[in-house]
Amino acid sequence: MNPNIVIRDETQNDVCAITDVTIAAFKSLEISSHTEQFIIGALRSGNALTVSLVAEMDGRVIGHIAFSPLTISDGTPDWYGLGPVSVLPEYQRQGLGNALIKKGLSRLKDMNARGCCLVGHPEYYKKFGFTNMPGLVIEGVPQEVFFVLSFDGHIPQGTVAFHDGFKADGQQ
Repeated sequence: MNPNIVIRDETQNDVCAITDVTIAAFKSLEISSHTEQFIIGALRSGNALTVSLVAEMDGRVIGHIAFSPLTISDGTPDWYGLGPVSVLPEYQRQGLGNALIKKGLSRLKDMNARGCCLVGHPEYYKKFGFTNMPGLVIEGVPQEVFFVLSFDGHIPQGTVAFHDGFKADGQQ
């Protein structure tokens, strides 16, 4: 990764740039419903951006990652959802997404989080230690794209619900 890239907490001044980065990052992805920028906005409005980091180079935001609280039907507390993670297309495949994910997971661990879940590409997230866990599901989501990473060795059992911000579609 470029040594001139700084990963830091988002500020109010980054909001528009985060929206632009998110739109650009997901624009050509066929698997996207292109609502990621609305999700981030809804999480921010709901005070649910537990960790929100930007990658900045030469004063320009070029990447972003969000982590928000989720609930698990067995009542296990302190688990979070990862996503969206966005990198401008011209900076993709250079390690920036990896760096954002590692820094975000480190922040969660520092907050004594117990684990993290996400819906994502099966091959990409395994390298961070995420795995599929048959006893933990999201209704309507295929098991092969739902991933779990426990920080304390305990894997909850039940149904996961991401924050309501993930239902945002820009129509309300």
